Amino acid sequence: MSSAYISAELRQQVAERAYFVCEYCLIHADDTHFGCQIDHIISEKHGGLTEADNLAYACAFCNRFKGSDIGSIDWDSGEFVRFYNPRTDRWHEHFRLDGIRIISTSGIGRVTVRLLQMNHIDRLIERQELAESKRFPTSQAVSYLTNTPKA
Repeated sequence: MSSAYISAELRQQVAERAYFVCEYCLIHADDTHFGCQIDHIISEKHGGLTEADNLAYACAFCNRFKGSDIGSIDWDSGEFVRFYNPRTDRWHEHFRLDGIRIISTSGIGRVTVRLLQMNHIDRLIERQELAESKRFPTSQAVSYLTNTPKA
């Protein structure tokens, strides 16, 4: 399948595989005003297909900031580095949670955190409010982190 059309069944499969949590910033779909969307990890513009192993569940902010990008310059190394790929990477190998902040632990983490603006003040405020009501990270996010999602 290689069109932008994503069937309801495929959308549901992607959402369930991610425990209804953004696979980038870990916010639960129920806790974000704009909900979550299906993201092409490698955009169609770059030859990515519309199939389960190239799709991720992403909140509207992560999806918007990522756009069709596939990576960026890692300013620590000066090299082009790809973004975190939820189908092939493990979240905890590139990021860690420090309270409400998402801390990068690799070049892949650094470019992903920076470009997806994971620690923008508005996003931190959102996570702080959720944390205060015991909604961040959710039990689903913990399940996502401890179970490697499979395509």
